[in-house]
Amino acid sequence: MSAEPKRVLFVCIGNSCRSQMAEAFARAYGSDVMVPASAGLAPASHIASDTMEAMHAKSLDLRDHFPKHLRHVSRAQFDLVVNMSGMQLPSELNARVVEWDVPDPVMMDYEEHCDVRDLIERKVMQLVLELRREQAEPKLKGLGSGWTKE
Repeated sequence: MSAEPKRVLFVCIGNSCRSQMAEAFARAYGSDVMVPASAGLAPASHIASDTMEAMHAKSLDLRDHFPKHLRHVSRAQFDLVVNMSGMQLPSELNARVVEWDVPDPVMMDYEEHCDVRDLIERKVMQLVLELRREQAEPKLKGLGSGWTKE
């Protein structure tokens, strides 16, 4: 029996670049351990074209994604909120909040945008691995004294 996936919310300012990329990577790499969503503090009107192109280069399609305000997801329960906005989040989010220092690529050129994309991809993969480790911990404890971690 596997543990329930964690509900994870990625937040940035416009929900047009960073949080959209994080949500897409989380869906692609970590659907076994998390149910991701994304939102923004002041959502843009559309996903940034460089974000669409940069994610397409990673074979991830964001055409069906759209910016959402934090209010639209605030009624849902999340286990973890990843804040990339650089701003303080509203206190009504009843979840553990982690801060990721990720520059906002919205005004950057395409190559810099891709650098930010790659940083987000690495951070999401680290999170996926942490969540997998957390899920495995109870199973490892049940294996008895013969188990050793390397």
